[in-house]
Amino acid sequence: MSRLGRRALGVAGGLLLQKALPEPPDRWHPVGWFGIAMQKVEAIGYADDRSAGVRHALAGVAIGGLAGGAIRSTTLAVAICAAGRELRRAASLIETPLLTGDLAVARVALPSLVGRDPSHLDASGIAAAVVESLAENSVDAVVAPAFWGLIVGAPGVMVHRAINTMDAMVGHRNDRYENFGWAAARLDDGANWVPARLFALLVMTAAPARARAVRASVRRDAHLHPSPNSGVAETAVAAALCRELGGPLQYGERHEDRPRLGDGPRPEAVDIAGARDLTSRTEWALIGTLVLLWWADHRLGRVLIRVPDTRRST
Repeated sequence: MSRLGRRALGVAGGLLLQKALPEPPDRWHPVGWFGIAMQKVEAIGYADDRSAGVRHALAGVAIGGLAGGAIRSTTLAVAICAAGRELRRAASLIETPLLTGDLAVARVALPSLVGRDPSHLDASGIAAAVVESLAENSVDAVVAPAFWGLIVGAPGVMVHRAINTMDAMVGHRNDRYENFGWAAARLDDGANWVPARLFALLVMTAAPARARAVRASVRRDAHLHPSPNSGVAETAVAAALCRELGGPLQYGERHEDRPRLGDGPRPEAVDIAGARDLTSRTEWALIGTLVLLWWADHRLGRVLIRVPDTRRST
C-alpha cells in the first residue's frame, strides 16, 4: 500500500473518531492551547504593519508544524482538528429557540457560531447566518483537515488548523488587525482554496438531484463574494437547498452589503435542519471517497505484486 492509501485510511478514521468521541472542554483542547500561545505571541510582537503580521503567522505555522511532527498520527491529528459534529451541534443550539420563536435566546447563542452582530437580525436573518456558517465552516473544519491530512499527513492537518485559528483571531478588517492580520487571512485563503471547491463537489454528490443547479450557481455567483472560498461553499449550499443567502450584514460598526447567492426564498428556521443534514451527508461522502481511495490503492498494490516479470534476459 502506498503512503497516499495509508493516509486516506487514516484521515477517514480520524473523521469517524471525531464523530464518535465527545468534544473535550476548551481548557483541555489542543486548539485552545494554540490560541493561548498565539495570544502571547501577539502580545510580544504586535505592531500595526504587515511585516509584524507575517512574523506572527510564521510563528503560528511553525508551532502547528512542530505539533504535527510530535503527534505523527494522521488519524489523531484529524480527530483533534476536525469538528463537523460540533459544528452541527452548535447550529442546533440556535435552531431550537428559533423554531419556538424565542429570538432573544437565538440572538444570544448566535455569536458562538458567527461573528456578525445579531442584535437586529430577524428569524430569517439568524437562519441565514447559521446556514452560511455551516457551509463555510464545513470547509474549515471538515474538508480542509481531510485534504491536508491526505496530502501532507499530521503536520499538514495541524498547520492548517493553526492558520485557520490565526485567521479567526486576527484576520479581521478593523483598526487593530487590518495590517497585522493580513498575512494570516491570506494564508487561510490559500489553505482553503482547494478544499472549498472539493466541498462544492461533495455537495453535488450529497444532493445529486441538485448537482446541475449547484454547479451553475457556483459558476455564476461564487466569485461575487468577497471571500474566494466562502462564496463557493455558501453558494453550493444555497443552490442545494433552493434558498438565497448573502445580503446585508453587520460586523460591529462595519456594515457590508454582501451579494445574493443562489435562487429561492430567504432561509427560515426549518432550513437549518436541511443544512445540517446536507453538511452531514457531505461529510459521509468524504469518508466514503477516502475509503474508496484506500481500497483502490490497496487493490492496485496487490495487482502490481502479482504481475509477473515477462522480460527476457539476454
